[in-house]
Order: sequence, then structure tokens, then C-alpha cells
Amino acid sequence: MITLQNITLRYGKHILFHKLDWTIYPRQRIGIIGTNGSGKTSLFSLLLGKIEADQGSLDLPRQLKLSHVAQETLAYSKSALEYVLEGDTERQTLQTELALIEQTDDGHRIAFLHARLGEIDAYTAPARAAQLLNGLGFNHLEQKKAVSDFSGGWRMRLNLAQALMCRSDVLLLDEPTNHLDLDAVMWLENWLMHYPGTLLLISHDRDFLDHTVDHIAHLSHQQLKLYTGNYSSFEKQLAADILVQQATYEKQQKKMAHLQSFISRFRAKASKARQAQSRIKALEKMETVSAIQLNSPFQFHFKEPTECPHPLIRLEDVNITYGPKTVLSEVNLGIAPQDRIALIGPNGAGKSTLIKLLAGDITLTQGRRDTGGGLKIGYFAQHQIDHLVLTETPLDHLRKIAERSTEKELRTFLGSFGFSENRVFETVKSFSGGEKSRLALALIVWQQPNLLLLDEPTNHLDLDMRYALSMALQEYQGAVILVSHDRFLVRTTVDQLLLVAEGKLTVFTGDLNDYERWLIHYRKQNESQEKMQAIKAASHKSQRQEDAKRRELRKPLVHNVKKLADELAMLEKKLVMIETQLADTELYEEKNKSKLQELLIHQAQIQQKLKETEENWLKACEILELPHD
Repeated sequence: MITLQNITLRYGKHILFHKLDWTIYPRQRIGIIGTNGSGKTSLFSLLLGKIEADQGSLDLPRQLKLSHVAQETLAYSKSALEYVLEGDTERQTLQTELALIEQTDDGHRIAFLHARLGEIDAYTAPARAAQLLNGLGFNHLEQKKAVSDFSGGWRMRLNLAQALMCRSDVLLLDEPTNHLDLDAVMWLENWLMHYPGTLLLISHDRDFLDHTVDHIAHLSHQQLKLYTGNYSSFEKQLAADILVQQATYEKQQKKMAHLQSFISRFRAKASKARQAQSRIKALEKMETVSAIQLNSPFQFHFKEPTECPHPLIRLEDVNITYGPKTVLSEVNLGIAPQDRIALIGPNGAGKSTLIKLLAGDITLTQGRRDTGGGLKIGYFAQHQIDHLVLTETPLDHLRKIAERSTEKELRTFLGSFGFSENRVFETVKSFSGGEKSRLALALIVWQQPNLLLLDEPTNHLDLDMRYALSMALQEYQGAVILVSHDRFLVRTTVDQLLLVAEGKLTVFTGDLNDYERWLIHYRKQNESQEKMQAIKAASHKSQRQEDAKRRELRKPLVHNVKKLADELAMLEKKLVMIETQLADTELYEEKNKSKLQELLIHQAQIQQKLKETEENWLKACEILELPHD
């Protein structure tokens, strides 16, 4: 049990918590939510002992093992698998001690260490680490690569895997889905459902919270209020208080009308029936969601595009390559105005690559990419954030693309994205990841694109901004191509799913629930194929080892055959020399009688030796199955 009593915590002049009381019980699964700056990450830092409260006490049992995701990863030369295995610190400690003790005669300690390693399943650790890495998108070959070979986002996945590897009593996860794609999010969700300890989870993903927690800790106004149930249950409880106000009810109805209008556009289409049902369920949740979001600082809208060519983009017989590898082949895709498409598919299948091609960021190796006259793309990807100038302000960035607008107009627009008052004059270098993402989105919205290409736009965005983005996209009159691990955003903004898998782009006729089932089947197939490949590789390795062993065993036999062959050649040479001497007629004169007898005896000895050596050579050749003619 963890107890916080009368906790007051300041960040600079800002008070995060004031006399906060909270008790965390064993095996609770708690989602921690609140606006940016409400103190969620600071709460984790307090629990981890990185900071101290200005007032109050924290009772954290010493024997309690806490695990969390490291924020930095050194460029290790060790493999990804080795790095993740380090998450089980007790296993590492025991193995290090065992290696030292085995050099002594302390049999009692050696036996104890082996027994303890068995108790903690240390011998299955490599297999468990490999499963974690596989679930987070690392294939068998990538697991052997050095940590230093991976990009920052993939190193964060390694840090997550290392935290999951730790046999902890309490697991603290701060936005774990930020660097994951949809299939990895679904895998992590399933893993957390089976986590036996206490879970403290900071997340802005509604669906993820709904499936992983049984309590919601809401940080607001320097206090924490605990709600029983998942996020949907929390929404209902909180909305129940808000909906008593008539003004709230009227605004809620207006917001619901937007989604109802969106559904009406495609509900009658038989091909969209599954998505329609999914969207209707989302509408049913809107009553509570809308109420909670009424006080959101984010209220923005896309202006209607000035022109919408038809089609906006058309791809014909396109092949997309990445280095020597063909990622997608024979892609045919036409994007019309008001198309709403989400790209789904396994990690590494080519979703982001396809969006880059649509954006014109990569060149074709085969096929055609035709664009309509007047095409105006709004492209959001994580690298777009890197293009922001750190020394400039939000107002500076917007002025570059809005030279004819007044400062008042620009500040009003930026205010709808949460950059109000003096925030518009602060430089980007002081912004959080969420603030940079909001600014990048604001710049896109201002330019009135008729095609939005959104690659994981919700990374670092809080619940309020995600909801505002969902509402804005529902009103948007252009086309949308979306890649996102946020299932709420997908369900509420698109009406068609395209599957990117196994080098092909195909229409997916089901909804996200069907996709999750498809993904489970796909993973099982891949695991089965990897097992077969591993068995074949092991068989080949075993065969190579057997061949090497056989060669090693044959070495003395080969040497013996060669030795006998050399001996035969030497004996035959000697025999030829004696026979040459015996051919001399003078040898048969009386005076050379003793020498003749000596040569004849020597000849008989060599002939006998030759016969014996030849027999031995033939036997040796038979053993080696060598030709000997």
C-alpha cells in the first residue's frame, strides 16, 4: 500500500498539488488523467524519489519494487535482446554473483543461487524478452541488432520492453503508446491486462484506458479525485454533474449534430455498414464526452478549401521501394474530395511510406502519381515538428504564411489551439512535445488544405486536444488519409479502412474490432513461419556441426591413407632400383654371388612389405569411401 498524506508540491511559482491525500492499494489499475501541467509526470517523479514534496509525507514500503520507462537510452553496443534482459535486475545480480562464486568452493551458496534463479524463472528470461520485443515490433533479426542502430522512437520501445521485463510490484507508465503504432498498442493492451501488480498509467488514449484500468485518478485544481471504473465510466460520472446545466445541454446537442451529420453521409451504403455501426456507437458516447470537453481551451475549425479537384491524387501501378526492398507493389489508389480513409496494417508494412509518397516526399520507382490541379496538401508527421524554428514564436511561424492578416486575427486563431495571451510570444524551444504538435497542426489548418495526410497526429496530444481534432475533422470538407494508433480518432473521423500488409494495399471490409482479430491471426501465422524458419536454421546449423564433426573425425584417417600412399610410392621406387641392379649381367658372375643373394633377399622383403602396405591402404580407402584405382 502506498500512502500520500497532505502533499503539497510546487513547480516554480505554480502549485501542482495542495494538501493532496491518496492511498494506492495493491493490484489496483489506475489511469491518471488531467490537463497538461496538472502534475501527472511530477506525481511519478515523486513516487520514484526523483523529487521531494514541499509539504506532507509519502509512505512507500521499502520492499516494493517499482518499474518505470527510462526516458533516455545510451547508444549501447549490446544487442536489443541483451538490453531488455537487463530489465530483470535481480536475475542480472544473481548471475553476476554466481559467476564469481563458482570460482570458489562455496557449494552451499552456489546451490542457493541456482535455486533462486529457478524460482524467478531466470532460465526462461531470454524467451520472455524475445516475446516482449516481438510484440513491440522487433523481428528476430532486429532483436540481435545493437541498441545504437535504432532511432530514438525505437529506443523508447526498447525502454518500454525493459520496464515490462522487470518483475515489479508497481508499474508506472507515462504515455507508453506515444511511440507505438496500432498493432503494438493492441499487443501492449493485452499484456497489461495480464499484469499481476499495481498499474499506474498516464495516458490520453480513451480506448487504451478503457481496456487496461479499473480506476481513474483525475488531477484538477491541485487535487486528485479517484473514480471507480474505466475511462468511459469516469466520463459518465463526471458528465452527470455537468449536464444539469441547460447551456451545457445545448452545446452538447450541437456537437452531437456534427457527428450525426457525418454518419448520415455514408450510413446508407451497404459497403460501409460495419463502419456505420462503429460510428453509431461513438455517437452514443458523445453525450458524455461532449459535456466533459465544454471547458476545453481548444476550439478550432478547418475552413472550407477554396477548390477541390477530382480526383485529388491518383496512383496507378505504383511500386514503392525502400533501399533494395520492395515495400508495396501494384498500388492503385484514387483519392476523391471528402474521402475519409485510415491506413491500417502491421508494423513496418509501409503505411508511413505510402503517406510519404502521397505527400511527394519520396520518388516513384515504377508507376504513376497524378495530382489534380489546385491540390493543396496538409501533411502532418512527427518530422514536421522538427521543422519548427526553436528560436521563433507561434506568432512568428504563422506570420510567414499569413502576411496579409492582422495580429489580432492571428492571435485569435492561435488562441483556439491553446496559445493565448503571452504564450504566442514564447519561443518554441520552451514548448513541450504536445505544444509543438499543436502548433504544427495550427499551421496546417490555416493553409486551408483540400487533402490532409495525418501520420500519428495524436502523439503528445492530451485528451482535450485529441477531442478537438476529432470534432474539427468531422466538419472538414476535404479528404483525409489517416494513420493513427488512437482508435477513438479513427472511429469518429473515417469511413473506410485500407489494409497495408504483405506488400499489397487492399480494402478492409470490417471495423477495428475485426482488424484486431485479423491481427491476432496474422501474428500467429508469422510466429508459425518464424518457428519453421528457426527449425530449418537449427537443422542446417546441426547439419553443419555434424559435417564439421565428421571432417574432424576423418582427419586422422585421411592422414593415414596419405601416409600409406607415400609409403607405397617409396617402396615401389626402392623395388624399381633393385630390379634395375638385378638387370646388370655382371651381377651374375661368381665374384658377385654374395651381392646377388643380398639383393634378392632385399627384393623379397620389399615385395612382401609392398603387399602388406597395399592391403592396409585399400582398407583405409574403404573406411573413407575414397576411390583408390
